[in-house]
Amino acid sequence: MTYELIHIEHHGAGGQHINKTSSAVRITHIPTNLVVACQSERSQIQNRETAMKMLKSKLLDLKEKEKKEKIEDLKGIKMEIAWGSQIRSYVFCPYTMVKDHRTNYEVGNVQAVMDGEIDEFMESYLKMQT
Repeated sequence: MTYELIHIEHHGAGGQHINKTSSAVRITHIPTNLVVACQSERSQIQNRETAMKMLKSKLLDLKEKEKKEKIEDLKGIKMEIAWGSQIRSYVFCPYTMVKDHRTNYEVGNVQAVMDGEIDEFMESYLKMQT
């Protein structure tokens, strides 16, 4: 992991220990430019460990967010599941017909479509896209 570690010194009024030592730590993760700082512990080593844990947590959150965004992009647009939002209609009685509502392509042989012959539907959809 590439990071920059900066030790912060305290000046001015404060407790007895804070004026004598520089225990605060600020870490910058260079690739993402994330910055964390810690000065809650008395020792610089403990502050550095705490700051590293904070940085790892932030990096994990960032990675999770990127992963969710990528999944949402792959999913695409979701339509509401409701009456009338279907892609195709299948009519079996009193006559037979399959109609694609996106392209208005229809065929009268329902059994062939049910057996997997949907090439005409794919071609009409692809023609509509261009």
